[in-house]
Amino acid sequence: MGFVRLVVFGFIALSVIYLSVSIYSRSVRKERLEDEFDADHPDGGAEGARDAFVAAGMKAYNASIRPKLIGLVYVVPTVVMGVIIYMINAN
Repeated sequence: MGFVRLVVFGFIALSVIYLSVSIYSRSVRKERLEDEFDADHPDGGAEGARDAFVAAGMKAYNASIRPKLIGLVYVVPTVVMGVIIYMINAN
């Protein structure tokens, strides 16, 4: 029963961490894209051009490897816990 509790609460904790890191990473990328557009267009640019630029940049971000690497929030702690449990029980 203790192992099931560990798995359930571990999954909940890792999900909270994953969501926090994911939201933070997306917001940082969006802010960087907005700053890049503002630096290239000091007059403000055309109507809706900034939104289109940010949308295209976020689409490219979603296709990049960074959002996939954030999924390691689930993998790394699970593997580490598995190795620790194995090492303790192997002796």
